[in-house]
Amino acid sequence: MACSIVQFCSFQDLQASRDFLFPHLREETPSGAVRRDPSKSTNWEDDGWGAWDETEAQEPEEGNACKAQKTFWLQDCVLSLSPTSDLMVIAREQKAVFLVSKWKYSDKGKEEMQFAVGWSGSLNVEEGECVTSALCIPLASQKRSSTGRPDWTCIVVGFTSGYVRFYTENGVLLLAQLLNEDPVLQLKCRTYEIPRHPGVTEQNEELSILYPGAIVTIDGFSLFQSLRACRNQVAKATASGNEHIQPPPLAYKKWGLQDIDTIIDHASIGIMTLSPFDQMKTASNIGGFNAAIKNSPPAMSQYITVGANPFTGFFYALEGSTQPLLSHVALAVASKLTSALFNAASGWLGWKSKHEEEAVQKQKPKVEPATPLAVRFGLPDSRRHGESICLSPCNTLAAVTDDFGRVILLDVARGIAIRMWKGYRDAQIGWIQIVEDLHERVPEKVDFSPFGNTQGPSRVAQFLVIYAPRRGILEVWSTQQGPRVGAFNVGKHCRLLYPGYKIMGLNNVISQSWQPQTYQICLVDPMSGSVKTVNVPFHLALSDKKSERAKDMHLVKKLSTLLKMKSPNLDSVETEIRELILDIKYPATKRQALESILASERLPFSCLRNITQTLMDTLKNQELESVDEGLLQFCANKLKLLHLYESVNQLNSLDFHSDTPFSDNDLAVLLRLDEKELLKLQTLLEKYKQENTRTTVRFSDAEDGVLPVKTFLEYLEYEKEVLNVKKISEEEYVALGSFFFWKCLHGESSTEEMCRTLESAGLSPQLLLSLLLSVWLSKEKDILDKPQSVCCLHTMLSLLSKMKVAIDETWDSQSVSPWWQQMRMACIQSENNGAALLSAHVGHSVAAQISNNMEEKKFSQTALGSDSEALTDSWEALSLDTEYWKLLLKQLEDCLILQTLLHSRGSPAASKTSVLQAEPLPRLSVKKLLEGGKGGIADSVAKWIFKQDFSPEALKLASKEKDVENADEPKEGINRGFLELSEVEMDLGAIPDLLYLAYEQFPCSLELDVLHAHCCWEYVVQWNKDPEEAHFLVRSIEHLKHILNAPVQNGIALMMWNTFLVKRFSAAAYLMDKVGKSPKDRLCRRDVGMSDTAVTSFLGSCLDLLQILLEADVNRDEMQVPVLETEDAWLSVEGPISIVELALEQKHIHYPLVEHHSILCSILYAVMRFALKTVKPLSLFDSKGKNAFFKDLTSIQLLPSGEMDPNFISIRQQFLLKIVSAAVHAQHSAAKDKDLPEEAVSTPFGKDLDWPVLAVDLAHHLQVSEDVVRRHYVVELYNYGIDHLGEEAILQVQDKEVLASQLLVLTGQRLAHALLHAHTKEGMELLARLPPTLCTWLKTMDSQDLQNTEVPIATTAKLVNKVIELLPEKHGQYSLALHLIEAVEAISIPPL
Repeated sequence: MACSIVQFCSFQDLQASRDFLFPHLREETPSGAVRRDPSKSTNWEDDGWGAWDETEAQEPEEGNACKAQKTFWLQDCVLSLSPTSDLMVIAREQKAVFLVSKWKYSDKGKEEMQFAVGWSGSLNVEEGECVTSALCIPLASQKRSSTGRPDWTCIVVGFTSGYVRFYTENGVLLLAQLLNEDPVLQLKCRTYEIPRHPGVTEQNEELSILYPGAIVTIDGFSLFQSLRACRNQVAKATASGNEHIQPPPLAYKKWGLQDIDTIIDHASIGIMTLSPFDQMKTASNIGGFNAAIKNSPPAMSQYITVGANPFTGFFYALEGSTQPLLSHVALAVASKLTSALFNAASGWLGWKSKHEEEAVQKQKPKVEPATPLAVRFGLPDSRRHGESICLSPCNTLAAVTDDFGRVILLDVARGIAIRMWKGYRDAQIGWIQIVEDLHERVPEKVDFSPFGNTQGPSRVAQFLVIYAPRRGILEVWSTQQGPRVGAFNVGKHCRLLYPGYKIMGLNNVISQSWQPQTYQICLVDPMSGSVKTVNVPFHLALSDKKSERAKDMHLVKKLSTLLKMKSPNLDSVETEIRELILDIKYPATKRQALESILASERLPFSCLRNITQTLMDTLKNQELESVDEGLLQFCANKLKLLHLYESVNQLNSLDFHSDTPFSDNDLAVLLRLDEKELLKLQTLLEKYKQENTRTTVRFSDAEDGVLPVKTFLEYLEYEKEVLNVKKISEEEYVALGSFFFWKCLHGESSTEEMCRTLESAGLSPQLLLSLLLSVWLSKEKDILDKPQSVCCLHTMLSLLSKMKVAIDETWDSQSVSPWWQQMRMACIQSENNGAALLSAHVGHSVAAQISNNMEEKKFSQTALGSDSEALTDSWEALSLDTEYWKLLLKQLEDCLILQTLLHSRGSPAASKTSVLQAEPLPRLSVKKLLEGGKGGIADSVAKWIFKQDFSPEALKLASKEKDVENADEPKEGINRGFLELSEVEMDLGAIPDLLYLAYEQFPCSLELDVLHAHCCWEYVVQWNKDPEEAHFLVRSIEHLKHILNAPVQNGIALMMWNTFLVKRFSAAAYLMDKVGKSPKDRLCRRDVGMSDTAVTSFLGSCLDLLQILLEADVNRDEMQVPVLETEDAWLSVEGPISIVELALEQKHIHYPLVEHHSILCSILYAVMRFALKTVKPLSLFDSKGKNAFFKDLTSIQLLPSGEMDPNFISIRQQFLLKIVSAAVHAQHSAAKDKDLPEEAVSTPFGKDLDWPVLAVDLAHHLQVSEDVVRRHYVVELYNYGIDHLGEEAILQVQDKEVLASQLLVLTGQRLAHALLHAHTKEGMELLARLPPTLCTWLKTMDSQDLQNTEVPIATTAKLVNKVIELLPEKHGQYSLALHLIEAVEAISIPPL
């Protein structure tokens, strides 16, 4: 047990605090990155004296300065840590960061304390003032129920302006006090400590403030009450909204330190009383041999300062207003005491009226004059300048650092230097006080006395901790003249924090019941972002002559070295180890040595047993009074464990084989099953095994049933003669169980002997049952391959059940046996369903056998002497346990079938599988299904369907088999259906059969609508994780369409819209309205969170969803709400409410509002689908229409009604005509590129919409003339040369006369292109023969508007004839149409 440095806290993000305090040091490195200092030494002893100079000389001066500031930034800050480690303050100039501690889980999963930023900001009130010192003082709670934690922590900050301000943890200013106009140099605090013995003077609490020429002490009790009152007033002012705070007055003493040139630091020793000898000596030195003294020595407050001239100054201030001890001294001192009485603090803000307040703030408050206090004596050294002083916890010693790189130890009472350390430039110092633990003393044979403790009081040791930043080393020294007891390499950038106080507000009553967790000393390492403390054992303070512990520690080190050595001669090693452990005196150290021996991997079992036995014999042979009971019990327990290990090893190594043949008939009798039930069980397990072996891979490094003795001893422990297993992991638990039972389960070890051995060792039957089941359930693969192990399990379970305390003798058939409940619980929790089902059958069989035996015994007693028929093995006594077993068997069978289905998978030939679909499915257990709620089973299957990506039609086909009697035909049909419907050709294997089996097993939970609802939800959840996978949302909508029950369909669709779609939908709408066209991919990813192609598919799916909502709302009233039933075996399910139940709770939608959203969705989809430009979708709606968008679909909103403004209608019409044109263009392009018929055109996301029909439907809702849209569609079809579709579309147009005029122009454009743009001789001749009016008209035609100029003249002839049909004879252009007929006929007749 040597010194150790332990991390107890870390920083969440220290670099953020550094960047706030030093803005010019900000880097582009990731936040929180830990950077190592290249100059950090790995071993402080190996550093040469010139190592630092060489490192610094390698870089330019500017680079060195910048780098030094980045790494040594913490040295330039004011740092303070609360002794309870719940708050840290880092300040620089005007800024400060308050860090609060929080418990969080680290990356390794362990809970650890971290400092996180609680508040940051500027503290300066006056211009130019900077922070010079800070303290974090925890204040005790006044509540009786307090457990020792502080109520809150006050932050005290001193400034260059002379102000001392008090803050809460949240940065709220409580008090601001100006006690002196000079800068505050140092703040120090003293809190209450219980005196160790009556000779020690009880010290009062106080806060001391050092100025360049004065020291101010504030009484701790007064400060505590004032801070509490101010905090309460701040809370009240915050609650009432009034910031006008009136703090109470504060009492203080102010001493002006004289006869000293410079003061840098100080220490307030507290009240001291001179001994009579010291009193007379002082009187003689000052007053001569005539000096008179009083009987009672005066009480004085002692202060020590460090600085220059003198290097260390000692000041004594007499307490109270009584006369001084020496008469002639009293005259000189009396005048000084007149102003040293407690003064009311001046400078409080807030006492004036509001009008006077501003004037008060502008002028500084009145500062009370200081009472002069001359230095009594000092350590004069004109060349030495003190830098800091640190008082020891017991106020007897103080450590001082100076500019010569020395650390000097002072005796406070005598005022002399008693020790000096050299070579510690810029040293930081602190103290650790350790109290001896009386239980660790060496037991000695003593005469017991009735008076007090025979061992005496606890001793206290003090250690000085010195951190040398120049060398990056932390040292621990034993005081006063002790050696160095510890040294650690910690780096050159740390800060050593020693508060020197604890919690303020305690007294001698409260302190006895409080045991607050405080750290005496802390080291802050900014490079690793950690806070560490130093642990020092008490025995290091003892000299080698007095300490047997030092010798014992040497022997322990020698032992550990010996255990690490590789020696061929084990006998000599054993002898040496035995001698070493017997030489150790301390019982605690001896136990530690034995633990290290037993934990060694190099020593064989025989060696461990012999050493432990020798130590045990030695302890027994000693006198009873000098033997440590704890060590004796420890040895006895370890010896028992070693004997148990030896016995189990011998049983497992015996050549034991059972020759009894084992058949299926024997298994049926053993499990109490008939042939049909056994065949069903074997079939289920065979299917499960086939699917399970495809999904699991097993790597085994160690042989089953083998356990090293070291591991065995680590797993088990004795507690009151009972052998228990420690808290170990599941794998370790299985390993221990395998060591006991694996050979028995394989029939390679005697089951009866093993049970007897384990029972005699003190292992309880319940623990053995738990170990047995853990092995059985975890080794599922081996067990399923070896059916004979079922017989071994039956034997083992029967033997365990017959042990004492296993089954309570008072147990009756109408109550639940805890023994069998334990076994059932293990089966319920197991995820290995095959092994669980087998063990449940075995448990049921053994339980029935024991129950029958008990009933038979009772029956034979009651029917004594009467002729009663003997009970057979096939008869089973009715009991509550039996019913529970039957229920469990049904649940495990269901779970096994479901698990088999979830393990099955088709093998795709070549398909693109998403990362989300590649994630493995979690294994099932009965417990998981019972806790998964009513929808848990359907949810599991839905996850599997998502992973396989089956179409909804495939699920529907599999369910139809239930209605068909002949099982052969439907299977073929289903397989055929699967292959037809599957988008990717897959080898389905046994999936259809397993699906049918699952439907049959769960007729309620896997009802088709329920399954589709869960699949729909699963797909949309996975799509939300990765919106780029657009086909997930498409598939979700497909499942939604297959839900037949309208209330369920309506609820699921509404939940999908509210949960996943409406936010992205609104983002897409606002984005498209902002850019006025279909947005680019970058904008889509930024605002909507997916690519432009994914947005297009998303809007199409949204449109489908809204249409489903409208249809479901229409059908909702016609259908009854479904009754959600559950299978009998699963009636006890608990857990979250199912998706279907949530869907049925949804409200009715507001039909017009959904229709309104559907119109917007159609518009957005069209803009994205055809990449339309100069379109602002929301501008097509008035203010009422815009306000209604993206509201809850079940709410009633104010929608547009009545006649629309003609300007809106004009814009809408133009937009709809754009859609029609774009749709026809896309249709023509796709047909041209792919050489496909126009009807088969589809998008990458599936079958495209019939856009012209949709445009007409939109025209109806947008108050645009539908006929205009139809006519435009016809004209566009002819424009693109799709005349055959144009002829069909003409039939739907109502105003055919206007259409004929439009088509006449289009015909003219076609002829003009044929005649005027061909420039052929025949064309010119034909043009000359045409009537002049026709020629003139043709020349006015612009054939560039034609989208398709390669239309055959015969097709154009049909068009002209169609125009003649549509035009009335009285129409003005009828004659022109007749001329066109002639022209077309002339062109179509080939020249001779």
